[in-house]
Amino acid sequence: MRNCTLKTYHPFSGLALLTCLCFSLTSGNLAAAEPAKAQQTQISKASAEMAAVAKRWLASLTEEQRKQATFALDDKERTNWHFIPDFAIKSGGRQGLPMTQMTPQQQIFAVTLPATALSHRGYLEMMSIRALEQVLFEQEGKEHRNPELYYVSVFGTPDAKGTWGWRFEGHHLSVNVTIVDGKKFSVTPSFFGSNPATVKEGPLKGVEVLQQEQQLALNLVKSFNPDQLAIATIDTSAMDQKLLAKSVIKEVITSDDPVADKGLFTYQGIQYADMDPKQQKMLLNLVNAYLGRFRPELLKGTNYLGNLRDGDHLYFAWSGGQKRGEFHYYRIQSKTFLIEFANTQNDANHVHATWRDFDGDFGRDLLSEHFKNHHQK
Repeated sequence: MRNCTLKTYHPFSGLALLTCLCFSLTSGNLAAAEPAKAQQTQISKASAEMAAVAKRWLASLTEEQRKQATFALDDKERTNWHFIPDFAIKSGGRQGLPMTQMTPQQQIFAVTLPATALSHRGYLEMMSIRALEQVLFEQEGKEHRNPELYYVSVFGTPDAKGTWGWRFEGHHLSVNVTIVDGKKFSVTPSFFGSNPATVKEGPLKGVEVLQQEQQLALNLVKSFNPDQLAIATIDTSAMDQKLLAKSVIKEVITSDDPVADKGLFTYQGIQYADMDPKQQKMLLNLVNAYLGRFRPELLKGTNYLGNLRDGDHLYFAWSGGQKRGEFHYYRIQSKTFLIEFANTQNDANHVHATWRDFDGDFGRDLLSEHFKNHHQK
């Protein structure tokens, strides 16, 4: 069974790309969308573009700014990620160079960096999240509601064929990319959120963020028969209190810890095997909404596609109402990854969506292999 296709034109690729995120439900083997050499060329080009943009941004900075923006690849700051407002961070605040301290030209180069990693939809979501901080400022008048209060950090030395990483982060957003040997990528942990989820008044009325992540899940739940819905539904009030105590927003289990420990999570909800073929396709389309935030060339250089295409040990758990405006929460979990979505605040108009890889966040698995192959005698 296959689910295709995603067609995108990316401003840094210079050509239309057709990538077939074909989910193999019976085998862990990837169905090659193009010859391996052509695929590697696309991956290498993406790596080169990312490195070039990072170098251009760094070159535009003053010496003092570069000191604030750059870290060693093995610096513990690389895994010190957050998705809450600055004032709520208890570990000394965000590190990196905030856009509030950049010139207009530096800001342009700064937002170009995530543009080399995100798809069109992902980039639009990122910029919309930032734009809605202004909506919050107009509602609350608090200075920390600021579309420019987003930080850029570079870890290691940008190199088209090298091993390094970067982060673009602020309230409701954390984009973390690790590049290994210029040909392998990690794009987790990934967090996108928005308040409001849908703007109901003012000049941005009608703007909706994370629409696919919400609507595809609602469609799936509405397709369940009563027995399936009973299996899928979990009682979020009975969630493991130890886990919730670690969570910084108390509505999703996922914390901002460097590692999402799979040993803490139990499989809950309805299993992929207990869905009919149409529902299985709907679930995989929902998972693909999270992958689809990123540029196809990057996804081809990750380990995610094989893991996410396999329905083995894939569970979907749901809590809450089935209509817009009603509280709802869902979790998708497999042996390798965890996705959580919550819309529980502000009359169910405040969304959080996160994607974690148990072994591969911050490229841990890729870096471990790199170290083994290149740095051990």
